[in-house]
Amino acid sequence: MTASATTTPLVIKKIEREGKEESQWRIVGRRFARHRLAMISLVIIIIIFALTLLAPVISPFSRDAVDIAVTARPGPPGTLSSAGEVHLLGVDHLGRDLLTRVLYGGRVSLTIAFIVVIFQELVGVSLGAYSGFYGGWPDGIISRIVEFLLSIPTLPILLITSSILIKTDAQLPVPAFVTNGLARFFDSTPQDANKVLVLCLILVVLGWTGAARLMRGMALTLRGQDFVESLRAMGASNGRIIFRHIIPNGIAPILVNASLGLAAIVIFESALSYLGVGVQEPTPSWGNMLASAQSYMFQAPWLPLVPGIPLVLVTVAFNFVGDGLRDALDPRLKR
Repeated sequence: MTASATTTPLVIKKIEREGKEESQWRIVGRRFARHRLAMISLVIIIIIFALTLLAPVISPFSRDAVDIAVTARPGPPGTLSSAGEVHLLGVDHLGRDLLTRVLYGGRVSLTIAFIVVIFQELVGVSLGAYSGFYGGWPDGIISRIVEFLLSIPTLPILLITSSILIKTDAQLPVPAFVTNGLARFFDSTPQDANKVLVLCLILVVLGWTGAARLMRGMALTLRGQDFVESLRAMGASNGRIIFRHIIPNGIAPILVNASLGLAAIVIFESALSYLGVGVQEPTPSWGNMLASAQSYMFQAPWLPLVPGIPLVLVTVAFNFVGDGLRDALDPRLKR
């Protein structure tokens, strides 16, 4: 008697994933969103920047319009104009509306910060990646330049170069549409807009070293990885490896450096304008508004608070955003 063996067919069930696999940037975004101070700070920055963009809509006064009824001394918040309109934050010693000028001053200060940081990071990342990837004499030359710029005191050099270039009406040879566009954005003349570009150039030349050192360190680490050798074996050029793989894989500390650099540039610009070698009147910035207010601090104690409060808020907010990015981009943290 033969036993009949019954064979049961093997059924392979398809196991579905519970959820879709998240990209790295979605993970970073979720980590950043958990940082409450960083999120609040980001909202504050967006609100302040939006208010500066909407300055002509928010304020009924022109940026440099002088109210002939209140030209003798600064006027407190709620001062009535000669036309019966209210100066919500008061007027300065020339009778100009403070709300209007602080909004346009924030537009100038924040624009300078973003322009300078973008170009600082572009120059620093490019030179740092080139230096770290190739090594040898290019690395030696770039590293010596970085060490030289880091060894000199920044603020005295900024004061000297700014006073020479800005006080002598130096003009950068930039296309007319750039200066005209900035002039319309700042509500100033093209000559004043070009002076702002001169200040941006000075800050970029003296400030790209931090990004260069960070990217050089990342390039030195990444150039020996297996994926770089694989790319070389597949015939990828050095330029493609640097700009398509080395820089994207080492961008995390650069983003943190850029966010913290925005706060530093706002402070530097305000300090230079406060000392009279930055943004020049009649173009407002938070720094030269503070300089104008110092002569009336005892007679009008609210006057330095008008540019001072947004300056402090923006600086602290950029620092908190940098802290949030640093935590979000840290691979050692749990998802």
